[in-house]
Amino acid sequence: MNSLSPEQSKLVDFITKAYPMPAKMASEVSERFYPLRINKGDFLLKEGSVSNEYVFLTEGYMRSFATDPDGNDITTSFHGPQQVVFEITSFFHRIPSRENIQALMSCTGIAITYATLNELFHALPEFREFGRSILVRGFSSLKSRMLSTITETAETRYLQLLQSNPDIFHHAPLRTIASYLGITDSSLSRIRKEVSEK
Repeated sequence: MNSLSPEQSKLVDFITKAYPMPAKMASEVSERFYPLRINKGDFLLKEGSVSNEYVFLTEGYMRSFATDPDGNDITTSFHGPQQVVFEITSFFHRIPSRENIQALMSCTGIAITYATLNELFHALPEFREFGRSILVRGFSSLKSRMLSTITETAETRYLQLLQSNPDIFHHAPLRTIASYLGITDSSLSRIRKEVSEK
């Protein structure tokens, strides 16, 4: 077994914490990932392209966003260190993406192609179960966010984001955060002011 890079070692830790896979197997999986660096403002994926990379992000922040009928960017999710980044529908169904994935700052990680990931899923049942657990976690998070948008106030959603992902406020423009929360820039500014005064 070759010596693992720091990024590959972080992936091994991530895999074995998410699913009880032998460390040796997780190391073999991580060796199939290659280094990836994306500069601030560059795209991992553009709308209309097919998502072909499954990325484990080790440094930096990205966002996924779509464009509404009026041409406004609407942020659908944020991605930070120790998270996997890909567009699930495009990646698994091999269809053009309706979303973009863009670096909010210079990002470092490791990636694997769709073909290689599928090869590993077929060869290693334990890794396939890891992949399933990540999808379940992602679906649960998406469902919680959808329900939050329906059932909770903008202030509550803001406070939840502040608690769960405080670093994003240092790396994403406020207009990007506002679109993620489903509110206007001015509403976010008002909420931040009101919360700070409490």
